[in-house]
Amino acid sequence: MTRTEASMDALRKTGDELADATVAALFERGEVGTFNTLMRYVSTAGAPLPDGLPDVAREYLRATSAPPAWVDWGEMEKARLFFIDNNVHISTALSFASMPACYLVPNVARLLSATHGLSYPSKRMAETGQFTVYLMQPDAFEAGSRFIPAAQKVRLLHASIRHHLTREDRWDVAASGVPICQEDMIGGQMFFSMLVLDSLHRLGIHMSTEGAEAYYYAWRVVGAMLGVDQDAVPKSLDEARDFLDRYMIRHMGPSPEGVHLTRQLIDLYEEVVPGTLFDPVVSALIRYLVGDTCADWLDVPRTRWDTLVKSVPHLLGVLETIEDHSPLGAWALDRLGHLTTVLELSSLTRGRVMHYAIPEHLRKDYGVSSGPSRTRRWTPPAATVSP
Repeated sequence: MTRTEASMDALRKTGDELADATVAALFERGEVGTFNTLMRYVSTAGAPLPDGLPDVAREYLRATSAPPAWVDWGEMEKARLFFIDNNVHISTALSFASMPACYLVPNVARLLSATHGLSYPSKRMAETGQFTVYLMQPDAFEAGSRFIPAAQKVRLLHASIRHHLTREDRWDVAASGVPICQEDMIGGQMFFSMLVLDSLHRLGIHMSTEGAEAYYYAWRVVGAMLGVDQDAVPKSLDEARDFLDRYMIRHMGPSPEGVHLTRQLIDLYEEVVPGTLFDPVVSALIRYLVGDTCADWLDVPRTRWDTLVKSVPHLLGVLETIEDHSPLGAWALDRLGHLTTVLELSSLTRGRVMHYAIPEHLRKDYGVSSGPSRTRRWTPPAATVSP
């Protein structure tokens, strides 16, 4: 699937018809507050919908209550095992590569600056982390899970941002496209899938092709549940590479909002890291994973750790050798990875459950894993060279 400028331009003009219509109706009828209040009690799949829920919301929730019919559950199980095997590395890549990459797209950074999330970076990161953890649970799509309600609410959250920015005349649609348009949603899907795989490769993490493809497949399922047009989504890792390269060439660059968001991200994780000795590791990891040019655009400071952090792949290689040759070592490292992820998420959430409510207003200020074999290591598709 080769992208043309015209096809990508078309994606900038499109939002999410179902979610947009639902949000518009809720606002027109003055039912957003009622929806948010009642939906706080709907946090698991299969839970009965509360009395008094607006009809339009009830219809939306019923229409989006199941994953797409084309889901390959064997592939999803491979993705879950891949996540278990690499959870701490995936968390690192999401925090220090995927989020900064979002800030490298000026339109996305400006959009974030127009929402309430700019002043609360821990909330934004907690929502992302919690959403990913929900996705990779063994019962993610079964009754009692938290993933499906979270996906339904995030989809409406995106629609509400489009609603506010366009109706308050705070977004130049002609110049920047629809806010949270299909192209940006697919771009975000690439950041949280392909860019994570790239970062794991850069960190020296052993991945099989099978595991990498399964992880990417899981994010295709996520995209479908978040209202992304599946006809426009890359189906393979090679196609994903082409889309990601073209998207970044079209849109990445420096912006004041991107710098501000990155500074908040660095400050946030420096607070999470105990003491101050290791604070520079945060900046060094971002610089290592996104590269010097992008790091300079985001004003990521250079530190004495910039050289030392390049030894991380060697250290991780030693740990993975232990994991591959010792069942006890594998179990210990898996548990350590799980605990590290839980600790990081609990630090960001401060013990709260994130509810993904529809904002009524926008701020005007700124056990032992048995994952896929590692014998056939995954190598990222080559960068595309065509314009």
